[in-house]
Amino acid sequence: MPNILEISQLGSSVIRMHAKEIRDIRAPEIQMLIDAMIATCQESKGAGIAAPQVGHSLCVLIMASAPNKRYPNAPLMEPTALINPRILAFSEEKEKDWEGCLSIPGIRARVPRHAHVEVAYIDREGKAQHAFFDGFLARLFQHEFDHLIGKVFIDRVDSTEDIITEKEYQRLLNM
Repeated sequence: MPNILEISQLGSSVIRMHAKEIRDIRAPEIQMLIDAMIATCQESKGAGIAAPQVGHSLCVLIMASAPNKRYPNAPLMEPTALINPRILAFSEEKEKDWEGCLSIPGIRARVPRHAHVEVAYIDREGKAQHAFFDGFLARLFQHEFDHLIGKVFIDRVDSTEDIITEKEYQRLLNM
């Protein structure tokens, strides 16, 4: 059974670091980290998680979208590890929608993000991959990718008036 990792909170220095590229993807410690990140993401009911959020300044993120209380309209996506991801292209069109973060509990914000992104990454087997993400998955990728470059979602808001509490967000969802 993979370990559940402690989630680093905003203020922890690792959250603001630029993550290091992973050289040996097949290394047992990297594979164990990926398994632990997936388990931590699922246990926390997150849609994704990046290695800096669990105390590792490494370029790996997990996308594990599924409908839940925090993201009721999220599409279903098997947990996927994206190692050393890069953004190849993105749409000029942006969409503004609500985001939250496991590293900043209790806060939500309306964040503008590119509506479409084209990305390259290495999968956990060491194979080069290419993907296009739209809508929620584009937002999710950009959110997690930001963690690899030392940014968090509240850095991207247009105005502090776009930031609310989780309690208020849940009230708005249930109106």
